[in-house]
Amino acid sequence: MTSFLDPVIAFVSAHPWLAYLTLFLAALLEAIPVAGALVPGSTIILALSALVPGGELNLWGVLAAAIAGALLGDGSAFWAGHRSQREILGAWPMSKYPAVMAQSETFFQRWGALAVLFARFVPPIRAFVPITAGALGMSPARFYSVNIAAVLAWASAHVLPGVFAVSALHHYAGLPHHQHIGKHLWILGVFATAIIALGVWTLRRRQARPGLRPGAGPT
Repeated sequence: MTSFLDPVIAFVSAHPWLAYLTLFLAALLEAIPVAGALVPGSTIILALSALVPGGELNLWGVLAAAIAGALLGDGSAFWAGHRSQREILGAWPMSKYPAVMAQSETFFQRWGALAVLFARFVPPIRAFVPITAGALGMSPARFYSVNIAAVLAWASAHVLPGVFAVSALHHYAGLPHHQHIGKHLWILGVFATAIIALGVWTLRRRQARPGLRPGAGPT
């Protein structure tokens, strides 16, 4: 696996703009209804944050790419719901996932504006709350006042842990920086955690009625 990661790190170092584009698209797609429940955007952002301490990527560039993608994704979903109102909640592709749409609406009705903040950290609801907020009549001013703060907190929570962890591994654990060992450990750890989480989520969904399975109704 390390033989695979070294060329990737070298490629990112030579073409950082592609990494920033990947971060932007990961954050953007994660905020799109349905797609956001399937795209591992958070995993990609957490993994690539390991390339900041070594200088392959710039901290502010990584944060800016993640923030811009999330704001554009959330904002686009909100305006789609705002313009179409409740009609869009039953349109394709949302109509294929009635359980998740019902959970999103319940989540929003329970928490109100705070749902926009909380949902940023709760997949897969994160991908559905902005469009639900728009469809249920939340004002743009109120949405953005909460959403901008939520995205800033979310981006920091996904980027800074990798930066601090890799820096600590090299500084305090004495790992040689030029060998990328700290980056390898963090990236492999992130993807291993994501795979385990996906496995647990899949098993739990098989035991219950899967909310993301097309045609599944509310439980």
